[in-house]
Amino acid sequence: MTAAPPSRTAPRAADAPPASHSPASYGVHATARVRAEAADGVTDLPLLHGDGPFALRRLRPRGPQARVCLLNTMSAPHNGDRLRVEAVVGPGADLHVLSAAATVALPGPAPGHAVLDVALSVADSARLLWLPEPVISATGSDLRQHIRVDLARGARLVLGEQQILGRAHEPTGRLAGRVTVRHGERTLLDQHTAYGPGAPGWDGPAVLAGYRAVGQLLVIDPAYRDRPPGTRILDDIPARAHGVITPLAGPGVLLTAVAPDAGDLRRCLDAALRHLIDAER
Repeated sequence: MTAAPPSRTAPRAADAPPASHSPASYGVHATARVRAEAADGVTDLPLLHGDGPFALRRLRPRGPQARVCLLNTMSAPHNGDRLRVEAVVGPGADLHVLSAAATVALPGPAPGHAVLDVALSVADSARLLWLPEPVISATGSDLRQHIRVDLARGARLVLGEQQILGRAHEPTGRLAGRVTVRHGERTLLDQHTAYGPGAPGWDGPAVLAGYRAVGQLLVIDPAYRDRPPGTRILDDIPARAHGVITPLAGPGVLLTAVAPDAGDLRRCLDAALRHLIDAER
């Protein structure tokens, strides 16, 4: 017999505290946390706590690198939800976080928009790969997402973000995003985006020009201080996408890409990442 998918009222594991519900909005309030620490040449995970719609699962490590998969145990976020994910990577640790499936922002009975906050902290000589699956903005949804990253001067980061505007054959909801990266007490990147109903000009020729998939890949590496990569337009990628790699005013590089759908966007990001890796060799 096939088990039914979990609902928003699905019971929680006995050892996990229940997600709180605000009387004012009736949305889900939940925070998931992971902490990685270096121990005897490998990376340990002393804290791995899921909450609300989030479940965290250990994956098989790759050498000294710890790997964690973020699972959605019920549909979320809905309008009115307040969700947060925190990851702390200690000195010398190496952590790769991925997700099992796309996150679908949905309308819901609660008033107001949904919030998805991601707070990442990476210590000196540590590395974090944050590469989740896309966020999909369904019709009627209203999601505000903010990714905050605090990096020590000797930290390394690979951060991917993908946004798909609407499911197949439907208009998009509203999706506002912000990425704030601080490196060694200085702001390296503070980027705002807004798409969908109420966002002026988002579908015009100066922004997406009809495309429905947008993504970026941020790579921070101390090695870029001495040999930063140059600006490059990705015109030889195997996808119907447009992308550009630009250096930041600091030890980092940012790829921005647009595509007609999620598949072409993924192929563009993968090609850009391979180019950056080859350029370092």
